[in-house]
Amino acid sequence: MPRMNATIKGGDQERRGSERRGAAAPVTREREGRSALYKEDVVSINRCAKVTAGGKRFSFSAFVVLGDGNGKVGFGSGKAKEVSSSIDKAVRNGERNVRSYPVINGTIPHEVEGRFGAARVRLIPAAPGTGVIAGRSVRAVLEKLGIHDILTKAYGSRNPMNLVRATFAALDQLRTKEQYQALRGVEL
Repeated sequence: MPRMNATIKGGDQERRGSERRGAAAPVTREREGRSALYKEDVVSINRCAKVTAGGKRFSFSAFVVLGDGNGKVGFGSGKAKEVSSSIDKAVRNGERNVRSYPVINGTIPHEVEGRFGAARVRLIPAAPGTGVIAGRSVRAVLEKLGIHDILTKAYGSRNPMNLVRATFAALDQLRTKEQYQALRGVEL
């Protein structure tokens, strides 16, 4: 007879010993998006404790990246006493900061490097089929933007918020061939 917490493999799923005896299996649901226009990704949630005479009071800050997967992306932050409220505030803040960036054939037009604080992020265009080669924070921004093929490298700070801001600093430098022609007034 298996122990209560022993994992039992059978069929398509794994079940715990206590679940076999009639206990309801935990149901995981996909969280509904808070934004009507954009898909969001929570990059980080930080907890802060304030010590008072009655104990500790916790507050939470959330940092969210949101985009439509079609050339528009933004980020926002929010603070509240509860995690869900802080995410709501971050999404509302992020919806105001959404901007469009050039995406050509699922990648960026040229190589760029962005800086924010001690974080540096280099974005390099890649051939079709390469995929998004990036860490968690930078990947969140690029996938919400709609980029499918790109190489990235992060230098310096690994703070998720600074990496996201450095990524946006790099994206702000992107220009298409047509934009360069209009700026210079020459045919390229």
